[in-house]
Amino acid sequence: MKKIQISPSILSADFSQLGNEIKRLIDAGADMVHVDVMDGHFVPNLTIGPPVIKALKKNSSIPFDVHLMISPVHKYIEAFANAGADIITIHPEATEDLQNSINKIKELKKKVGISLNPETKIDVVKKFLNQIDLILIMSVNPGFGGQKFMPEVLKKIKDLVDIREKEGINFDIEIDGGINFENSKLAIEAGANILVSGTTIFKSNDGNIKKNIDLLRSI
Repeated sequence: MKKIQISPSILSADFSQLGNEIKRLIDAGADMVHVDVMDGHFVPNLTIGPPVIKALKKNSSIPFDVHLMISPVHKYIEAFANAGADIITIHPEATEDLQNSINKIKELKKKVGISLNPETKIDVVKKFLNQIDLILIMSVNPGFGGQKFMPEVLKKIKDLVDIREKEGINFDIEIDGGINFENSKLAIEAGANILVSGTTIFKSNDGNIKKNIDLLRSI
């Protein structure tokens, strides 16, 4: 079983203190920082762009896990790579040529992630699984934090684990959306090894980030 990693989403952090918030995450034992990039077009919300990521990266000794919810995504890949993204995750629906976008991320020496929305089938990306580092399973419809977890996506995780074993390939399985102390256990049992969480990490237990990260990581 792969080591369970926690990737806190700064979408739930105090935006007036983002640099300090990232330092708090590092001190609390976070494995990476999850950055949700939304364009108000591919998803109905707006967040941050490359200049903010570049500034925040100076405060971080852990990887930046950057989830691009923007379309068309291909022309922005290089800007986010140059800003400091270590993992770049894209949606198949957001690029005209998924193979070309995967190649671009690899050329820039970054890890490649592909995100599947709740309704997106594994078949859409099956032939690319041997080329990527990470599959991000969305357990809510992307766009806003604080949504309710969709348990039906757990089967998708189990199916990906089966494919990974049968094909003898290696990629991480990340889950994002409504993750809390109860359903995190279900996600880990299904086979996810990277948990993205925002509200639970920053708000639960009076904002005790270390306690919340430790609780999410334990089964």
